[in-house]
Parts: sequence; structure tokens; C-alpha cells
Amino acid sequence: MENGKGLIRTCSGRRRVGGGGARSLTLPKMSNIGVVSSCSCIHPLVHLLRPSIQKTGLHTTARLAAKDYYEVLVLGGGTGGITMSARMKRKVGAENVAVVEPSETHYYQPIWTLVGAGAKKLATSARPTARVIPRGVEWIKSRVQELNPDKSCVYLENDKKISYKYLIIALGISLHYEKIKGLPEGFNHPKIGSNYSVHTVEKTWRALQDFKEGNAVFTFPNTPVKCAGAPQKIMYLTEAYLRKTGKRSTANIIFNTALGGIFGVQKYAEALLEIIKARDINVNYKRNLIEVRADRREAVFENLDKPGETEVYKYDMLHVTPPMGPPAVLLNSPVSDAAGWVDVDKETLQHKKYHNVFGIGDCTNLPTSKTAAAIAAQSGVLDKTISLVMKNKFPTKKYDGYTSCPLVTGYNRVILAEFDYNAQPLETFPIDQSKERLTMYYMKADMMPFLYWHGLLKGYWGGPGPIRKLLHLGLK
Repeated sequence: MENGKGLIRTCSGRRRVGGGGARSLTLPKMSNIGVVSSCSCIHPLVHLLRPSIQKTGLHTTARLAAKDYYEVLVLGGGTGGITMSARMKRKVGAENVAVVEPSETHYYQPIWTLVGAGAKKLATSARPTARVIPRGVEWIKSRVQELNPDKSCVYLENDKKISYKYLIIALGISLHYEKIKGLPEGFNHPKIGSNYSVHTVEKTWRALQDFKEGNAVFTFPNTPVKCAGAPQKIMYLTEAYLRKTGKRSTANIIFNTALGGIFGVQKYAEALLEIIKARDINVNYKRNLIEVRADRREAVFENLDKPGETEVYKYDMLHVTPPMGPPAVLLNSPVSDAAGWVDVDKETLQHKKYHNVFGIGDCTNLPTSKTAAAIAAQSGVLDKTISLVMKNKFPTKKYDGYTSCPLVTGYNRVILAEFDYNAQPLETFPIDQSKERLTMYYMKADMMPFLYWHGLLKGYWGGPGPIRKLLHLGLK
């Protein structure tokens, strides 16, 4: 496998360690809060080929020393990785499961929307990684440097080789502030923040407090992102804060998005557009942030409908949603598609080529929004998939693309968007969830974090599917 430096090796050979890690973030440290944490059906012929597959070692890798081989190896200690390690512990025993994760702190990142608006404290989003790793499961505090699924092994830092029987890839998504000219160094200036990084989320709150008059600009990049609703959530919260503090009349709120619409599900898009109109918010589509001149408080956008044409906006507050992409270790990896995302079957989450490899969460090419709610639903399906694969059976449980995006529209209101692969609403409650509701806000702010720490990460929460069926009398 090529490592991007023209060097090749197999799992029986050695080479210099290349770049890439489980969670890459090019950003100088600006906070002392903590370390940032990393947000296929089997073909029918496989049973006929099972003997030859076993001869190749696909499912029968010889047991090595405890530190060199695990029955289940999980790459990534974010939401998907911790959730699946908890589920696998109950399946094969803690001593047979290991998690590779370099970060010492695990963050519940969905709450950062409220942290950036001053409604929650950053410290409430953090737990030591050692506390969220399931008891007895091995924590390998290192970075993944190379995957070799043909040999059922991975290489970590210092050329450490780990073999596995089953591999779960949960490496998340990487932030690329550096792809915007003037960043990340621009965050050293006032009036600019970003809710997507532990280092910059509190700067959003400071920028909001310091706002006096002028443009408050919010961006959405021309790449896939995790929690696609978050870039506009902070916009609605900013508008509410400025109204509360008597500054709204001096503010021009602007949402510049690289997308061609406000939201991908029509029902919720219509509700959001009504809010935008009522609150006098300016939305510009197909505008991609390409440069920040923080010393002059200028943001430069490219008009994607007219490539090469740019527009400059002066700002008194700027919230940046960074470009994002697959972790570097997945680029040009045999487990990835051409774009660098783990190539899995969208219904079973099993790798399309390597049947002992599975993917979950933001690092995969699943055609749904990248959210913690999606991971919850995926985890239940993946648990069933792996159980059957371990028994040499076909996966039968199918993931429907369920995801959820609690669209925070104020300090006490949320539109709870829930939908599937077809961008059709898949709502849990028998009410119109496109309406702003106080109850949904409390669910977002208080109930979901509790469910995350005590349900999802412990492998007991697989999404609201059973509740939905109950509340809708089995009709959904």
C-alpha cells in the first residue's frame, strides 16, 4: 500500500511511518480546556467461497500476543468507536476488544452549539477518555498510520503492528481550517469564532458578547460537514441574543452558504425559511468562504455560480464552519472510496470488499447526514450485522439512513428534524416536529446529553426506532 510518500510495504514488511492520524485538526492551541477528541451485504457466493476465504486468513488470523492481536479492533474513540466497543465487549469479552485513540479527552460535541451561544459551559461537554472506554477494554493510546485489510492488520505510530479478526473503523471527520486563507491564525484576532473546535467555540461566545453593530456573518463550506444544521443554529441564537440585549436594530445578520438551499428536507426547509423571513435574516446561496482577513475584519467569498468571482464582507462577528474531509490515513486507503470515505454497504455497514471490516459514523460514505443521532441508529444495525457475520450468516438488519438534527432556533425553541435516506421526515413523536417547541429545546439541551453519556456510549441506545413504532402504533 502506498503511503503518499512513494514508499510501499505489506504487514510483513517495514517502512518509515507516514502521515495521518485518527483525528486531524490543523489549529494552534488557544484554550487550556483539554485535548480535542476526535463527530454491504455479503455476496451470496461468499458462503461457497468461505473455505478459501478462511485459508487466506480473512477470519482466522492466528492468535498473537495480547498486545498484537484482538478479536475486535476499533479505530477511533469518538462517538461511534466508544459505542461499538461497548457493544463488542458484551459480545466477545472485554479482553478481546481494543480501541485505538490518541486523545485523552472525549467531547460531546453536539452541545457546542449552545456553548458558542453562552447557554452551556464547555467543561460540561468533556470526559476523560479513560472514563468512557468500557471497563476492561484495552485503550491503545496511539494514532493509526496505515490500514492493510488484505493482511487483517493495521500499523500505528512507531510502526507498531496490530492484527485483528474484525475491524470497526470509526475515525470521524477532519477539520481543515487551513484550507481557508488566513486561518487558523485568524482566530488570534477578536470578533471571530467557530463552534466546530474545542479551541475556538468559546471565541464564538466572546465575539457574540462583543458585537456592537454591523454585519454578523455565518458560513457553510463547500464540503461535507458533520451536523449540517449547526452552521445556522448559531445564527438563530445570535439573532435571539441581539434582540435580548437591544442590539438587533444595529445588526445585519448574513448566512452565506455554499449550498443551494437552506436545508435538505423540504418540510423543515419551509419552516426555517419562514423563521428567516420573520427575523429579517439575509441568506446568500452558493457562496463559499475562501479567505479571512482578520486584521481588517473582512471575509472573502467565492460565488460558486460564477467561478473566480469573489465578494468581500466586512464583519463585526464572523462564525466559520471549516471545510471538512476524511482523516488523512483513509485517503488512498484500500478500505476507502475514491473520495477517501470508508466504503461500506449503506444498509448493513459492512465493507463492500472486506467482509471482516465495518464502518460507522462520519468517516463512512453513507449517504446521510453526519450526526450523533445517525451513529446511534447505525450502532444498533452494525451490532446485528457483526453478530451474524461472526456466525457466518448473512446480515439482515437494514439501516434506513435515519438521522436527527435538533435545529435550535432560539434559547428556548427547537425544531426537531428527523429523516431518512430519501430525505423524508421520519419523526418519533406524533406531532408536527417542524414547529418550534420548548419541549424539544429541553430535550436537546438536557435529555440528549444524559442519553449520550449513559445510554449511547454504553451501547444501550440504538436510536428512537422502538419508541417511534410505539408512539405511532406500529405504523412507522
